[in-house]
Amino acid sequence: MFDAFFVSSTAVALGEMGDKTQLLALMLAARYRRPLPIVAGILIATVLNHALAAALGAWLTQWLGPQALRWLVGGSFLLVAIWMLIPDKVDDDEVRLPTGLGVLAATTVAFFIAEMGDKTQVATVVLAARYPDVFIQVVAGTTAGMLLANVPAVYLGDRLTQRLPMDWIHRGSALLFLVLGVLTIWLA
Repeated sequence: MFDAFFVSSTAVALGEMGDKTQLLALMLAARYRRPLPIVAGILIATVLNHALAAALGAWLTQWLGPQALRWLVGGSFLLVAIWMLIPDKVDDDEVRLPTGLGVLAATTVAFFIAEMGDKTQVATVVLAARYPDVFIQVVAGTTAGMLLANVPAVYLGDRLTQRLPMDWIHRGSALLFLVLGVLTIWLA
């Protein structure tokens, strides 16, 4: 149980560093300058998005046999490891903040949409398939990891991102997913 929470939070916190949703958090903080509703919006969007992703991962475990699931989950971890080495960027054309909404609603909508198909959402699907019996711990862990990465971005902004060696953080998260993939394939 603790393993699922720890692995999920660590994987997402590392995977989120320099990710497009972390860049979105920086943009929201610069635009609105109201950290509490931004953090609350990130929390709401993440819980909803990752609960759906984890439900998909848990559902997959019911339809796939143990061997197929082992290879699918292990292979997915390996693919996410490679994906972690590709830095994200946010183009102004790509991110359109909702208009006519308050800070909380705008953040929730923007974050939910930005997280669709993102590597941390894919990681949540895979983690839930890896730990199908502890769905809540996976969602709580991935949400905690998202907050660990994004709350400092909201409060500290560019000062934080300029001081962190993003290439090493990306390599570390790739290594974590590589280890998870290898362990899933060979030890399951």
